[in-house]
Formats: sequence, structure tokens, C-alpha cells
Amino acid sequence: MTAPPRLELRHVSRRFGGVNVVDDVSLTIAPGQVTCLLGPSGCGKSTTLRIVAGVDRQDSGEVRVDGLLLSDDTRHVPPEERGIGLMFQDFALFPHLSVAENVAFGLRGTRARNAARVAELLERVNLPDFGSKYPHQLSGGEQQRVALARALAPRPRIMLMDEPFSGLDERLRDEIRDATLDLLKEAGTAVLLVTHEPDEAMRMADEIALMRHGRIVQQGAPYNIYNNPVDRAAAGFFSDINVIRGRVRGALTATPFGDFLTPGVPDGSEVDIIIRPQHLRIDFDRAGRGPNPTPQDGQAARASVLRARYMGRESLVEFRMDHDGSQLRATVPGVFLPRAGTALWLMIRRDRCFVFPVDRAAAE
Repeated sequence: MTAPPRLELRHVSRRFGGVNVVDDVSLTIAPGQVTCLLGPSGCGKSTTLRIVAGVDRQDSGEVRVDGLLLSDDTRHVPPEERGIGLMFQDFALFPHLSVAENVAFGLRGTRARNAARVAELLERVNLPDFGSKYPHQLSGGEQQRVALARALAPRPRIMLMDEPFSGLDERLRDEIRDATLDLLKEAGTAVLLVTHEPDEAMRMADEIALMRHGRIVQQGAPYNIYNNPVDRAAAGFFSDINVIRGRVRGALTATPFGDFLTPGVPDGSEVDIIIRPQHLRIDFDRAGRGPNPTPQDGQAARASVLRARYMGRESLVEFRMDHDGSQLRATVPGVFLPRAGTALWLMIRRDRCFVFPVDRAAAE
């Protein structure tokens, strides 16, 4: 018999003022799995987390842990009885308690057993000699590690994390994220992480649930959700994109880069052809001629450089297309800084393009 998921949400909805802030959300998380709720501010991520924690209550749907019902229309297990750990952006350490007392706060064992558990966790978060210090004596990164130790101390089956690393500088954030992930994986804890940062979701999650207007619009492994976006907005959430708009005629859409196959789209419909900046190929101008067309890259289109900037690991080059004056951006590894006005030719990887019918409602 297959074991139930550690955490399961079934058709969960929450309304405020007649608006569905969380709208029919369903997901499952296995022990040791990290699932990220990713989306812009106000999309319902944190409300979903609060419903799982038990500090807010859904209007419909179910929350289950290991198959046991925690909350539905009639039943509601209070937060303190759910066995769920919480980590938030502000750390929420008690300023009047020492580090050791903060970590031990949720423990219910004997004094000796609690002390051993605190010592074990402080060792694991690389703060073995910090037990007697107080939160105001710690750096932001040290406070974050104490908050992690405190959340892990009762050995929760599930950890809920709401933007827990956003208050840290970038280099420290990566270090703390990796250490946190190692500890949670080792403990077999199911993790539901909320963030609005795609890089954080890609770095930490086994599965990403992309939310918009209270709904999960796409769910899957980071590789799949990045490389197979469900729509233009999903593609644009993970990276900069170039958009080439065209109109379908006979299952083909004409562009400066040649015709694109657009089967199944009605004639006369507009489509957006999406290409990320790193997938544009740049070639040199040869007395007004560009490279020959290829099956992979299609037809070349001439453009002039608007500006080029070195970004550290790559260069960003912005172009104005000769065809219609539209602008496209390309990124090139290393240093590539052509002068403004330089004529170059662009080609786009056909296998790296996404084609979506224009969604007028979303655009408005």
C-alpha cells in the first residue's frame, strides 16, 4: 500500500471581500521534498502558507498531513497541534532569551534531553559556542541560523518557510540557503517554501508551483517549468524575454527571422513568439549580407546596436531591428561590447522559442 503524502492540499480556497485570494489550490509534498510556491506579491502564496499552518482557515477544501485530516469545512486542528515548523523573514527570535533558550523554546522533554538537542543543532548550524549569546549580539546570518535551529528542534514533519532569506545579502543568502536545505533534506522534512524570486525557487525546490491570482497555473520540476512555460507570463517570470508578434496565415507566422509553424491557431490570430536573450545568435555583417539560413537557426535578420553593457559574467547587447524598428536584447558570455550603430545579424534558435496566442485579457 502506497504511503500518503506528508502534506496534501485538496481544492483549497480562501475568499476576502468576495475575492478568491486562494482559488482551488491542490498540491502534495512527500517527506524530504521541497516544494516552492512562486509568484508575484499578492498572488496568494502567503495565505496558502497560513492555511497550512492553521493560523488562517480556508473557506473550502482540505488540508491533510500523512493522510490525516487537519482542516476542512467543519474540522480545524489548531496550529500548536499540527507538528509544523515555521520560518519567516523577520526570524522572530525572542530578544530576552539567550540563543540556547530560543532554540529550546518549543521542546517538551527533560532538561538534559533538551540541552543535548540544543547543543546538537547549534553544532549543525555552525554556532557551537553561541548558546549564551542574545539575539542582539548576532549578525543577520547568525540570527537566521538560530531561527532554523529553533524551527528544527521539535523535529517537525513539515517546515513552512515564508521569504526566509530575503533579509540577507546575496553571498550570505546562498550559503545559508544551502546549509538550510542540507539540514531539511537530512531530516526528511517536507518543505513548503514561499518566495517571489525565481532564482531562489530554482536553487532550492524539487518542484515549483507557479501562482497567479490565487491559482496554481503551472507545476513541475524546475527544469520542466523553465523550459516548457505554460504561457507568455510564465516564461517572463523566470527571465527576461524578447517578444516577436505576428499574425497566422495558413498555419504559418511570418517574422523577420522567417516563417514559424503555428499549427492549430486560427487564421488571422495574433501570436507572440518568445525567445530568451541568451538564445539569440549574433553574427557579423558582411557588406550588407548575413549568414545563410539554417534549419536550427532559421533566417538571419539585420539589426543595429543601440547599447552594450558588461554585466560581469556576460554582456547585454540591445538591438534595433532594421525590419520594423522593434528592439531585442541578447546576452553573450564574457565581454562583447560592439559600438552603438554597429550593424550585426541576429538569428534565433527555433528549438528555444515558445509560441503563444496573444491573450488580450491578460495584456489589459
